[in-house]
Amino acid sequence: MESLERTLALIKRGTDEILLEDALRRKLALGRPLRIKAGFDPTAPDLHLGHTVLLNKLRQFQDLGHEILFLIGDFTGMIGDPTGKSATRKPLSREQIQDNARTYQDQVFRILDPERTRVVFNSSWLEGLGAAGLVQLAARHTVARMLERDDFAKRYKGGQPIAIHEFLYPLIQGYDSVALQADVELGGTDQKFNLLVGRQLQETYGQEPQVVITVPILEGLDGIQKMSKSLGNYIGITDAPEDMFGKIMSVSDDLMWRYFELLSTRDLAEIQAWRDAVREGANPRDIKFELGLELVARFHGAECARQALEGFVARFQRGAIPEDVPEVDVSAGDGGVLPIANLLKAAGLVNSTSEAIRLIGQGAVRIDGERIEDARRPCAAGSQHVYQVGKRRIARVRVS
Repeated sequence: MESLERTLALIKRGTDEILLEDALRRKLALGRPLRIKAGFDPTAPDLHLGHTVLLNKLRQFQDLGHEILFLIGDFTGMIGDPTGKSATRKPLSREQIQDNARTYQDQVFRILDPERTRVVFNSSWLEGLGAAGLVQLAARHTVARMLERDDFAKRYKGGQPIAIHEFLYPLIQGYDSVALQADVELGGTDQKFNLLVGRQLQETYGQEPQVVITVPILEGLDGIQKMSKSLGNYIGITDAPEDMFGKIMSVSDDLMWRYFELLSTRDLAEIQAWRDAVREGANPRDIKFELGLELVARFHGAECARQALEGFVARFQRGAIPEDVPEVDVSAGDGGVLPIANLLKAAGLVNSTSEAIRLIGQGAVRIDGERIEDARRPCAAGSQHVYQVGKRRIARVRVS
């Protein structure tokens, strides 16, 4: 039982929801390898760190001895997933899908063990379904259930067209679980409806319903929208080491913890210790170095990660900070923490706190050569950093 609890704790780390946890316990207690399914529509040629949230979870199941079914949706990709779309999505051609699928396979094995991964294409069973089979499949679901889906409901109420083939998408994705007799299916939180359709269809076909596990959607570099190549806020897993490291260093201090939660394999106690240290005045940049080193090493090796760190320091720190920086002491007062806007004013680097807030918003303020974005950032007593406003105003500030 203790071993089962440890396994569950590992699986639950970084997940959003498990439907149903009791069913997962029963399946794990069977003592046989479970069939773990995750589907990827190859609608773009490159994988980014947002994709790896799910891939990392698959690797955990793989390391626990379970069978990984890496499903490439070459058939569903030609339909186009309507999830989160406010208009009908343009389908891709078979040639585009095949090209992207080949690239996916090359990239995915940077995380998964190829010897323990079964790559499957849903065209292998869906193309043989035929018109009669598709009609029989459609008879197992209702329009009312489809319109329970939030994006469909909004489009229907708003008078936006919904093409019939968009209703087929969740049905066909669900049928994949029937064809593969999946025990567990993983997907992003935005895929919950589609994954639950898979459970419902398995029941109608006389199979035990799969357990659904959803993982959070990773925000991109802007910290607002989900990571996406089309939005330009992504970190590609094939990015050059120095580019990957630089992008990681550009994420905000708050977003850094989200990346640790969803991307890092570090012990949770170690991550919490770093959080505590930052609250006590440690420079979050140094913690971000650890994140950059870990992720670059995962895809390019430890030596490339070390070189990327050294290159970053040389470009953005040593060269950016003059030798003869004036030194200034400021007091944090009784609270022991000074908001950065107040620190910049007390150090004589700005005329007012409102000016400081405005300049931070414009990206004109750096700490130890690193641009900051959070105007609420606290500066703890005992800390000492080089603060720079624009190109000319600079000081090494000690907070007492």
